[in-house]
Amino acid sequence: HEREHDREISELITKHEEEMEKLRAELNKEQQHLLDDLHQQMAATHKAEIEQAQLQLQTLHSLELEALRLSLNNMHTSQLELTQSNLRKEKETALVELREMLNDKRAQEVAILQSRYQLEQDKIKKQCLKEKEEL
Repeated sequence: HEREHDREISELITKHEEEMEKLRAELNKEQQHLLDDLHQQMAATHKAEIEQAQLQLQTLHSLELEALRLSLNNMHTSQLELTQSNLRKEKETALVELREMLNDKRAQEVAILQSRYQLEQDKIKKQCLKEKEEL
């Protein structure tokens, strides 16, 4: 009876060890499955975070480019306005100089014409006197 009892205990121990080994294998399999799921979730989360960061970087880059474009556009507009202003001043200066030059030329021509008129008048007076004397 004692041997039978020892044998049953031995069988129970063996059965228990087999069940424990089976449970360990299932537990390891379940742990591995959970680890694989967790790894996939982490990879997906990491990928999403990288995509989000890239999108934010692209948006930031686009905003910086737009700001630079606007700044350049403003600088270009300012430069054009300054150039127009300078050209306007140069044009006004050139017109003033041209007006003065034309006025000087006109004054010279008037002086020449007056001188010729005076000479012509003197010549006619002399001729008149000469004709009077002849008469």
